[in-house]
Amino acid sequence: MTEKIRYKGWFGQTGIYLGKSLRMFLYQNDWKVLPMGAVIAGVVTFVVGSNMFVTQEGTLMGAFALVCVCIWNGFFNSIQVVCREREIVKREHRAGLHMSAYIAAQMIYQLLLCAAQTVVTLAICQVAGVRFPAEGIVTDLGVLDIGITILLITYAADMMALMVSCLVRTTTTAMTVMPFLLIFQLVFSGGFFSLSGFAKKITVLTISRWGLDSICALGRYNELPMVTLWNTLFQFKDITYNGQKPLLQVILSMQEKNQVDDFLLWSGSYNTEAAYVSSLANLLQNWGALLILVIVFAAAAMIALRSIDRDKR
Repeated sequence: MTEKIRYKGWFGQTGIYLGKSLRMFLYQNDWKVLPMGAVIAGVVTFVVGSNMFVTQEGTLMGAFALVCVCIWNGFFNSIQVVCREREIVKREHRAGLHMSAYIAAQMIYQLLLCAAQTVVTLAICQVAGVRFPAEGIVTDLGVLDIGITILLITYAADMMALMVSCLVRTTTTAMTVMPFLLIFQLVFSGGFFSLSGFAKKITVLTISRWGLDSICALGRYNELPMVTLWNTLFQFKDITYNGQKPLLQVILSMQEKNQVDDFLLWSGSYNTEAAYVSSLANLLQNWGALLILVIVFAAAAMIALRSIDRDKR
């Protein structure tokens, strides 16, 4: 339903469109993104939550899963928001609408939506048994730093989807493009796939890379034990060599001397990553990169909409 808008100044128009978005949230079922995001977060965190921030492997897997949840939520928030009312926006632009005011209203609304999703995601993580770091790097609370990171990841993904929604012609095209964007983010996150050369350089353009680095840094990844080596030794403990089981003897010896935890920490010290250093400079760099992506995507969205009058669609 088209609203008859009395065009005012830039701030007035921003307020009008922000109010319109809030009404659509309440009366046109846009609120459904919150329970949908809760379900996705619940499914993921119940699987990986118990080992997150406990071991290196659990932290990396949990961080990757959490980044996936954030990007998925952000994409769904705004992937259709502009293209579904493109004709309305075109008419109102010809009547005096400032596209920058329209985008500003969308940015404010989407930020509020992402903040609500962040609270929901943190609550789901708590229920799933995720043990957040007690201390943060920027703030005194680890859960607050994690919350800021989740918000930045979700909002950056939201702005990317908003940009796509401004560029494409129809909601069908937008929903077709979205899976490819998601796959790109996951493949070039730099977390699970071994990348080198030009492929590794591409990671600086992805939301997932900076989000993954931020969560691992906050989780003190480099200070956590690694269980892969111990599990491998345990898997081959019954192998016989020269009539003996040397690995079994080593395992039993460490268990008798209560050296297993020390061994896990020792093996973790040889599996550190420079990108996961738990320092203020590193975390601020990651957050800064996410903010830059937000600005770039929002600017691209506004530029795309300013040429809407030439659109023959």
